[in-house]
Amino acid sequence: MEIKIRGKSIADVLDLTVDSASEFFENEQTIRHALDVIRGVGLGYLRLGQPATELSGGEAQRIKLATELQRRARGNSLYVLDEPTTGLHPADVERLVTQLDSLVEAGNSVIVVEHDMDVVAHSDWMIDMGPGAGDEGGKIVAVGPPLVVARKKHSLTAKYLHRVVCQVD
Repeated sequence: MEIKIRGKSIADVLDLTVDSASEFFENEQTIRHALDVIRGVGLGYLRLGQPATELSGGEAQRIKLATELQRRARGNSLYVLDEPTTGLHPADVERLVTQLDSLVEAGNSVIVVEHDMDVVAHSDWMIDMGPGAGDEGGKIVAVGPPLVVARKKHSLTAKYLHRVVCQVD
């Protein structure tokens, strides 16, 4: 604890958020890159020393995603994410979508279970399950690009998706 880097002990560094640590390590390229990837999936608010047991399911998924994004692009991988936008600020949702796009551009496939219509509208292809939730669901209601699904009269999702798709289209 007596050893300090630019006035901070290891405890001080572990108490920094990812955003603050990114600034603190601005001249350390390797550390900065890792922190910027974590920021890119919307987790800049986490403390470096935050125990994994305190992470939500969505945060844990995004940490795993950030780990994958830090590796050299290999392509030909399948990523399955379950509601990764849960609890994210809309600006961080956009950052996450950008990261997901980069995975697809690198030749990977990304499957996302999601209820955020902005994210759904951004997808290439969707499968609308329903017609309701729980015991009322489990059947494929509609498939196709978001614009096609948004026009399906029998889809409950369509009316919510239509509002977003019409803005994007």
